[in-house]
Amino acid sequence: MFKSGLLRKFIGAVALAAVALSLPAEAQKIRVGYWPSGLTLGFGAVLEAGTFFKDQGLDVEYVKFSDVNGPSRAIAANAIDLAFGSPAAGAFSLISDGVPVKIILATQPANVDFVVAQDSGVESLGALKGKKIAMSPTGSSTAAIASAILAINYGIRPGDFSLVPGNEPRLVQFLAQREVDAAALRNVTVVQLTDLKVRKLASFAQEWAKITKTEGVPYNAVGLVRSDWLEKHPEGAVRAVVAMRKVLEFGHANPAAVVAAVAKAANLPMADAQVFADLWDQNYRVSLTASDLETLRKMVEIFRQGGLFKGDVPDSGFDTRPYEKSLNIK
Repeated sequence: MFKSGLLRKFIGAVALAAVALSLPAEAQKIRVGYWPSGLTLGFGAVLEAGTFFKDQGLDVEYVKFSDVNGPSRAIAANAIDLAFGSPAAGAFSLISDGVPVKIILATQPANVDFVVAQDSGVESLGALKGKKIAMSPTGSSTAAIASAILAINYGIRPGDFSLVPGNEPRLVQFLAQREVDAAALRNVTVVQLTDLKVRKLASFAQEWAKITKTEGVPYNAVGLVRSDWLEKHPEGAVRAVVAMRKVLEFGHANPAAVVAAVAKAANLPMADAQVFADLWDQNYRVSLTASDLETLRKMVEIFRQGGLFKGDVPDSGFDTRPYEKSLNIK
């Protein structure tokens, strides 16, 4: 009996030691920033509701911003390590200006529509010259893509229309109160509209195809990381990408959980939160494939062609290693 008890204690001690050795001595800290509005709301709400970063051995601190350009400014100031939904246009500018950051993911296709009130006299994008257009602020990818489309496809330069900035609810309010002639709204917002009847003039995808002669959709947002953090914690960056891939998979497989997380995070009616689940597969990506790189580089070229960007984004501004290595981790 005495020997049996000692044996059990010994086996238990060995098992505990094995578990301890399998865990990191201390979780890697990471500061993750995002704008909890627009499409980023859905992904961010599900991310925060779960333990995705913790499961990858990361001690995460979430930092939220009231402005779509907040994550870009914060990562430049070293106030955050990773922005999973940083505006692509802002990321290009930071890299061009020599800020030590790298794009490690493409995360949000620009599923945005140009819309007008149903009874508006505006019948096409070409009629928006001299008009007021509500959209995300200057510096956002929505503003950059919309401006490039208008300039290249319709000859309407940035100075030929008035950009009225705001977050999604404010943009809808502008349109409802007839303070603007048109708006560029994300697909989730358009679907959520009930009281306000709108008419779609065109989608970003349709207009982008006219420019590129391809079916690819530009990206509104990218995953952006501090270069110094990436160099110091290369495995941490891989684990962060794994965590985001797990969020993507979870949202696809658990739409009810998406609805619950979004409704709670944003205090939305269940019907409005449901839209994020319904459009989950359209709106979120966690990748940096050769095709993604081609799209992002094409965006730089088109922003330059539209007179919106004068800098350069060298190949060193992209780092595919965290994504590629993440594919080996299930």
